[in-house]
Amino acid sequence: MKKGSIIKPLFVCILMLVCSCKKYLTLYPQNGTIRQEYWQNKEQLQSAVVGAYASLIQGVASSSNANSNRQIAESLFVWGELRADNVSAGTTSLVDEYNIINGNILPINDQVQWYAFYRTINQCNTILKFAPDVLSRDPTLTPAQLNAYLAEVLTIRSLMYFDLVRAFGDVPMQLEPTANDSDVHLLAKSKQADILAQIIKDLNTAEQNAVFTYGVSAYDKGRVTKYTINALQADIYLWTYDYNNCIIACDKIINSGQFGLVTGDSNFFNTVYANGNSNESIFEFQYDGSTTQVNPFYPMFSPSIKTALLAHPSVRGGLFPADPINSSNEDVRADIAANLGNQMISKWIGSPNSNATVSATTSFRHWIVYRYAEILLFKAEACSFVQRGQEALALVTQIQKRANNIYVQGISLDPPDPNDPTALSNYILDERDREFIFEGKRWFDLVRYAKRDFPNTAYILTNAIAKNASASVQQLLVAKYRDPNAFYLPIFNNELLLDPNLVQNPYYK
Repeated sequence: MKKGSIIKPLFVCILMLVCSCKKYLTLYPQNGTIRQEYWQNKEQLQSAVVGAYASLIQGVASSSNANSNRQIAESLFVWGELRADNVSAGTTSLVDEYNIINGNILPINDQVQWYAFYRTINQCNTILKFAPDVLSRDPTLTPAQLNAYLAEVLTIRSLMYFDLVRAFGDVPMQLEPTANDSDVHLLAKSKQADILAQIIKDLNTAEQNAVFTYGVSAYDKGRVTKYTINALQADIYLWTYDYNNCIIACDKIINSGQFGLVTGDSNFFNTVYANGNSNESIFEFQYDGSTTQVNPFYPMFSPSIKTALLAHPSVRGGLFPADPINSSNEDVRADIAANLGNQMISKWIGSPNSNATVSATTSFRHWIVYRYAEILLFKAEACSFVQRGQEALALVTQIQKRANNIYVQGISLDPPDPNDPTALSNYILDERDREFIFEGKRWFDLVRYAKRDFPNTAYILTNAIAKNASASVQQLLVAKYRDPNAFYLPIFNNELLLDPNLVQNPYYK
């Protein structure tokens, strides 16, 4: 399988300067701060920025490996899906994954390690610290070029911190490079609100200097553009219930005319997922066979691997109900999400209507961070709370029509009164579940909804998790998630041992 990515052909010459290996994961240096003497010319700056992107896909591509250096995409899936209602444990799933699905999450669970995120943050901090020195050393580097590179790196760092904040709440905020990727200088945690304020500030700066396009589609999907920044801004504003600013950020993308919904026909799966870099895509972690770097999903989902995670039985028939009149009429997303026969999570390793899968060495599908459909649903959710319900409903209808959404009375949610924000927003949440199933969104959607008017809205989360957990723990979980501190993961025990300034998250003390 071959797909375009940011490493071809723009950075080929850069990689040849830096290393003889074709992997961009071997960029100098492999770990630790890039020392000041390294920053001599534009080519070295470019290679360092490539390294920041490479860090997003670096790591062990196996959920069975307890190594802290697991891939970021694996953590994003685990943190964003396992605690929610769409994933089931296989009969021999890993104990750590099984415990997360059942809400039994302890600080010794290997899946709560955050090393890979701070590794990327440290690479970004290093570039932000030393890149400006190149301007005085290489006259071919212009201020505009420098600022565009810095905008990319600020955005990557902001994305990493937003992922950490949503997963853990308060976390250490390091804005200076450290001697080692895993060293956060024995920092105490910063408040979630302070981190969000910092990344909003950084994104506003980055937006002024980022490019609209690199002139090549693969780069526009795999590198940060102004639209990547706008998508992340919209996500953060929705997380903080700043609906008006969320709408402004969404409109910058919608009004650009640069994106559109991919037609929901027989080519939809290949265009959006198997090939990647579609017209709908805004930002993706790009995997490509030429890098020999595979994504982590084959060992997570393959039926031939004993650790495979499965789609919950309610996905087919509940979330995606069968048409009671015409069995051949179905939502285009149904077979993409999960195999009807064996509950395999098809989206990342399979094919619709087939038991065929990629192999362990051809698992190159990109991890999609943002696509245009999400911008429409971001805006719809924000509109539902600012008396623009009819507009919100029209945006949802666009998504449903593209997908050929199947409505079945008694199973599907009825179309709501557009003047009822609660009913309308719940309807949007239901559609987000179908549209972004297994894309690392579900848990964070549930938490965002549950926090909005807590405890009055806690039922949104507790109803979902009670469906997925085993019967023996359902009532315990309903009680657990009446405490909003339980929405967040515990800090991994080893981090507490290494950093005496860190304290465990409140629920796990």
